[in-house]
Order: sequence, then structure tokens, then C-alpha cells
Amino acid sequence: MRTPRLVVTLILLASTLIAGAEDKAFFFEIEPRASTLPVAPSATGAVVVGSFIVGGGFYWMPTTGVIDIGGVLATAVGSDGRTIVGTATDTRGVRNAAIWQRAAEWRPLGGFRNSVPCETSLSDATGVSRDGTVVVGAARIDCRSVHAFRWEESTGMVDLGSTVAGASSQALGVSGNGKVVVGWQRRADGSDFGVRWVEGRQESFAGPEGPVSHALAANLDGSVIVGRQCRPGARVEDQSAWIWLASRGVKCLPPPALRPSQGTVLGYANAVSDHARVVGGGQKVASSSDSEAVIWIDGAPSYLKDYLRAHGVPDAFERWINTGEITGISQDGRILVGYGAAIGGYRGYVVVLKRMEPKPWPD
Repeated sequence: MRTPRLVVTLILLASTLIAGAEDKAFFFEIEPRASTLPVAPSATGAVVVGSFIVGGGFYWMPTTGVIDIGGVLATAVGSDGRTIVGTATDTRGVRNAAIWQRAAEWRPLGGFRNSVPCETSLSDATGVSRDGTVVVGAARIDCRSVHAFRWEESTGMVDLGSTVAGASSQALGVSGNGKVVVGWQRRADGSDFGVRWVEGRQESFAGPEGPVSHALAANLDGSVIVGRQCRPGARVEDQSAWIWLASRGVKCLPPPALRPSQGTVLGYANAVSDHARVVGGGQKVASSSDSEAVIWIDGAPSYLKDYLRAHGVPDAFERWINTGEITGISQDGRILVGYGAAIGGYRGYVVVLKRMEPKPWPD
């Protein structure tokens, strides 16, 4: 599909904003008719990857538009936009964690040694290092459990294990340098808590009321990690996400407002800039697609729609059903990607923010 002329014009404007330091934000949709679910931008935001609502991965560039790359899902991209990871089927039709590189086919990574698929599922990739050499995700132990893995060419797929006998673990992201893996560990009672693996050793996060829930993303060196549910066992009206800083520990990220709902509302922090000033995620009703995108700047929360309308985009998300969630952030915090629900189906979007210099995390 070719990019509409309007989108090309918007991208040129976005490039101007990136080069300068404008005070207003910038917002546009990624080819609405393609029904895309963007999940991650490359280092500069020039390449965005994700999946179609009907399945299969894609990448998008202003010069190409949306390009179908097949497979099952595309979940992460390296800094230069050339290495994409996700899930693809092998010659047997079994789902594998896989790597896609420009002008090549999906390369299945298999599973753990001696592991066998559970029906048609063997492994899934969820994250990749900036240089594209380290891949993380989860692989089947059997039909009852999965374990987090870390893969690189020299080692193959390494089982990161589980600290609870017989229980699952999963990697959901990796630091830019590939050294810190983040995800979750399941307890014997079936509940989960957020963890990180450093040199293969699992470590949990101490929140204000015990362990926090899933760790979802990390910055370049793993010194900043974000995730969902700061108080997973607390009262249901707490809808905070969380951020962990190596120098400060866990800080809850409050929602812009408490959302009334008949179901449990969860706070998600899905992505973070390297300098930790920009965090993106959503406020989601559990087990539903009802979600509103949230941005935290220096720890202060705003609904993305409100933030954009206050910063030069008065018609942001006009006629959308909901704004969904921010799923990815560029290293410098300027490019946000995400998706929400609009009339006619899901839509992907890109947001450009003004430049932000690193500064200490606020007290």
C-alpha cells in the first residue's frame, strides 16, 4: 500500500519538529483503512512495526506506507528498523519466536532443547535489543507452562527458568543493550508479579504494598523499568502503573482520574524513554478493549487526548470511540505510537512531542 500524500506531508512536518524544538505536539493516523496495531518505533521513529487486526506483521515508513511482512505477529524492532521480531509459523505450521530482516523471510527460532509444541504453539518473541542481536520471549515447557527465554546467535535459546516449581514465567521486554530482561513470574496460586533477569538471575520489584505486577519495558541499560499495576493486591479503585529507577526504587504512576467501571480498571505503563521523563501506557478495563491512552511526563499523568488538545492538536482523536493505549516510545521520548478504537475499527497512530532534555526524576 502506498502512503497517502497527506501522510507524506505530515511526516515531512514531523521531521521538521524532530529537527527543532517546537512547543506543540503533532498527531496523525497510520493508514486508517489498514486496521493496524502499531507496537514499537525504531530509534528515530522513521520505522514503525506492529500487526494487522486480522493477523500478520507489518512495518511502516513514510516512503513505503504499510508493508505486509507476513508471519503471525510483529512485536518489536531494533534501532535501525531493519530487525523485527515476533511470531511466525515453521514448515509444520507451528508458531515460533522468529526474526524478520529486510529482504528476507521470517526465521523461526524454535524452542528449548527437547521441548515439543503444545498443539501448534512452541514459542513467541516479545522484545529485541537495540542492535537486533538479543531476542526475548516465552517458550513452551509443556501444555501447562511456559518459561521466559533469552536468545542470541552464540547461545541459542536459553531458558531463564522459574523460581516457583511448575509455574510459568515470561519475558515481555529487554533493555536496549540486551543485558536486562523484564517480565513476570507466576505464583503457585496463579497470580503474577513483575520481575527482571540480570545475568540470568531473577529479581522482583518491591512496591509500596508488596511486589508489583508485570514489568513491561526497560530503557537502554535497564536502569529504568516500567510496568502495570503498582498495587495489584490493593483496593480496586487504585489504578496506578509503576516505574522503577535503579537509584530510587519503585514509584507508583497515578492515573489522570479514577475511571468508574463495572470491571477492574488496570493501569499500564508500556514504554519509557531512555531519560525516563516520558512514560506511555493506558488505563484499561480488564478483559476488554475499553482503554484510554495515558502519558506521564516527569511523573505527571494526562490522558493523551487531553494532552494533545492542550498542545496544539485541538481535533486529536475526533470521532474515536477510545484512544486505546500508547504501546511504544522512541529512545529520546519524542515519538509515541499506539492504537485505539474508532468508527470502522481499530486505528494506529503516531505522536510527535517537543524535545525534552534529560533531568533528574522529580521527588
